[in-house]
Amino acid sequence: MALYEAKTGGRNRYMLYGGELGAVVRERLALELDLREALRADQGLKLAYQPIFCSRTQHILGAEALLRWDHPVRGSLSPAAFIKLAEERGLIKQLGLWALRRACSFAARSSLPWVAVNVSPIQFRDERFADRVFEVLADTGLHPTRLEIEVTEGLLLQNSSEVQETLRVLRAHGIRVALDDFGTGYSSISYLRTFGVDKLKIDQSFTAQLGLNVEIDSIVRSIIDLGRAMKMKLTAEGVETEAQKNLLIAMGCDQLQGYLLARPLDSSALDDLLDQSNLTIAG
Repeated sequence: MALYEAKTGGRNRYMLYGGELGAVVRERLALELDLREALRADQGLKLAYQPIFCSRTQHILGAEALLRWDHPVRGSLSPAAFIKLAEERGLIKQLGLWALRRACSFAARSSLPWVAVNVSPIQFRDERFADRVFEVLADTGLHPTRLEIEVTEGLLLQNSSEVQETLRVLRAHGIRVALDDFGTGYSSISYLRTFGVDKLKIDQSFTAQLGLNVEIDSIVRSIIDLGRAMKMKLTAEGVETEAQKNLLIAMGCDQLQGYLLARPLDSSALDDLLDQSNLTIAG
């Protein structure tokens, strides 16, 4: 138990076993076993979809797939409660492919223009990751141009030639790559150019302070200008007020995502919203 807790906290450290530590580790072990069973039985795990809107027309451009877990005892769990555990216990590849397949299946049978799926940096350690993505697309019938993969800045910081090649292969087949939570990590312009990114997603922590902090306004404007200069699309996450929306539109942000426009929806509710949007466009 002390060994696993030391590994969880980082390498090159030691911890002593104690009763309190035992309770924490037993709790994590129980959650791990429950997650393994959920994956084995394909029960409890589900996806919600948060629409992403065009800032100019307010029409739905696509949606981000968000993982949820209806635990039989703990209730509804957000990714923050189990994704890190899945990464530590070697379950993230299986969980990530489950989410990718479910999202692609939904998009293939719906009128959703494209779906975005989050991918853990650990999944890129699999040398066959790109092949697995292509297999999912072939099995579900989703065209590659209708898939967007969201990665974090931590992936680029690995500065790996293997990761660079995987991203190149994915993009060569028409899959877009979006850099999530941009501005919260340490990415440089050289990384963006080296690895190839199609979209920057402005982190919701910046969006929340728009109009309240002059420095944040300048940072967001700089991110948008950078993306436009590098011919990338821009999505602002966490849009919750009209003032934020109007500022982002004035700054030239392409896409908006947040509770002001739509909360995460199940597949049925998103289909209904897409039908309404299509009727509005046709009208």
